[in-house]
Amino acid sequence: MKKIALITGITGQDGSYLAELLLKKKYIVHGIKRKSSSFNTSRIDHLIEGKKYNSNFFLHYGDLTDVSSIISLIQKIKPSEIYNLAAQSHVMTSFQIPVYTAEVNALGTVKLLESLKNLNLGKKIKFYQASTSELFGNSRSKKQSEKTPFHPESPYATAKLFAYWIVKNYRDAHGFYASNGILFNHESPRRGETFVTRKITMGLSRVSFGLENFITVGNLYAKRDWGHAKEYAEMQWKILQQKKPNDYIISSGKSYSVKFFFELCCKYLKIKIKWRGSGLKQVAIVKDFDKKISPKIKKNQIILKVDKMFYRPNEVNYLKGDSSLASKKLKWKIKNNIEDLVKDMMENDYNKSKDKLNLTI
Repeated sequence: MKKIALITGITGQDGSYLAELLLKKKYIVHGIKRKSSSFNTSRIDHLIEGKKYNSNFFLHYGDLTDVSSIISLIQKIKPSEIYNLAAQSHVMTSFQIPVYTAEVNALGTVKLLESLKNLNLGKKIKFYQASTSELFGNSRSKKQSEKTPFHPESPYATAKLFAYWIVKNYRDAHGFYASNGILFNHESPRRGETFVTRKITMGLSRVSFGLENFITVGNLYAKRDWGHAKEYAEMQWKILQQKKPNDYIISSGKSYSVKFFFELCCKYLKIKIKWRGSGLKQVAIVKDFDKKISPKIKKNQIILKVDKMFYRPNEVNYLKGDSSLASKKLKWKIKNNIEDLVKDMMENDYNKSKDKLNLTI
């Protein structure tokens, strides 16, 4: 009998990779997407339109803020596994819309769990909750493990902390098979364009072809533990394949600054840069470049600026994960290092910018 998965947030980066993985494993996959006036399925269009999987792939309109739609879909689909990936996922935006962030990220999770409880399905359906390294905030630990104290520094992280604990509460109090995956930063060519890594890869590509003059970022010295989203999607699945539910850290175990990520992207494009100034006046200037790769760049051109508007009210300066438990129980071992990640993202965005330039000529 085929397994049936229900994925909330299926149109996002993680949802698209997870859907691909589960379909390859012969699952029947159902995804929930919000009703929108614009098309928002670009990451999964190949699954919708492709003949290979469309008999096992279904989309439904729904919203975590609407408990009636959740109950109706669970009753209709009868999933064996639920992956709750839906969220207001942008940390900076959560400072601007904290109430909505809490409604989706915190209350949306408890509505899903309570729906399972009321339907007497909590012990029959395995439940995965997408948690985040942002729970740790400005931790004093050199590495953050499952035992590290939480200290959220944003409405996003605070809402996710509620979701983390409510999952554990339903597991302990009601015997649910419910697990948290505390995933550290994971990026890919499918990352949202407002997130700093994608902003850099996309921005630098556009600068190379003269589609933009420079990119603007916030804190260059914030350090993050970055991995590839495709690998992390597999770990989400593995977490639900264990005999007993548990919470796991998934991370690369290495931490790099935003500045270092930018420098790696420049290196990929064969752009040599020099830094000038400090703080909000710090800029990256082109020292030398390959005209074949970046035909529209000029020597001494400023290609990066810093702007205070992209700083968070509460900055999280350093995160680095300890995935010892996942390594032991899930056989977790990272395959793509940061150079591999940069290459994958840069190739994607460089080719997109090149195609766009050709269309405008």
